[in-house]
Amino acid sequence: MVANNWEFQPLERNESILPTGSSVTVDESQSKETHRGLSKFYSHHEDCMEMYAPHDAVAKYLNSHSLWFVRCAEPMTVQPLGKNGYALVIGRFGSFGYEVEPKIGLELLDPNDGKYHIRTIPIPDYQAPGYDVEYNATMHLVEGAAEITRVEWELDLMVELHFPRFIQRLPHSLIQSTGDRLLNQIVRQVSRRLTRKVQEDFHQSLNIPFPGTSQKKHH
Repeated sequence: MVANNWEFQPLERNESILPTGSSVTVDESQSKETHRGLSKFYSHHEDCMEMYAPHDAVAKYLNSHSLWFVRCAEPMTVQPLGKNGYALVIGRFGSFGYEVEPKIGLELLDPNDGKYHIRTIPIPDYQAPGYDVEYNATMHLVEGAAEITRVEWELDLMVELHFPRFIQRLPHSLIQSTGDRLLNQIVRQVSRRLTRKVQEDFHQSLNIPFPGTSQKKHH
């Protein structure tokens, strides 16, 4: 009965902004771990956003993330961690009495050879209950015609879930699909929404009209 009706839905729902066709790749080599309540899910995403300004203006904006990151991350709760780090509370997710509230630390590293890196970092005095997240993203700027700069990025994401015993009794295929949904929710919250808000904030900060459409691709 539970298996037939299991739905893993966000308790605090935002609009669905991850386009149909975005995929999540699950590492089947980890499937043996599910009997111990441990499952790992992997995902790779690629996307880009267009900025209607020269390369130098976009680079200057990205380098000043302390001025826009907290604002653009809303409605997520954000707490600065040192010079380049932030602790983000993603939102609550759950069903049938099983809930997680992902909270991750992200560090926006200084650019190296024209590339910007974002990675997970530990949050001081915080022990994640029931999950672990590894977030590694890379961005680079490509200047095109008519002073349009493309910010192309790639994201590698791993989520490790420690399921409680009553979840472990469910079929593995159901556990896997639950993890897939959670992984897509994290991508929606941390990446897609942030990308859109950064675009809007950047153009508003320079008083540049923003058409509101960007090229997208997903793998």
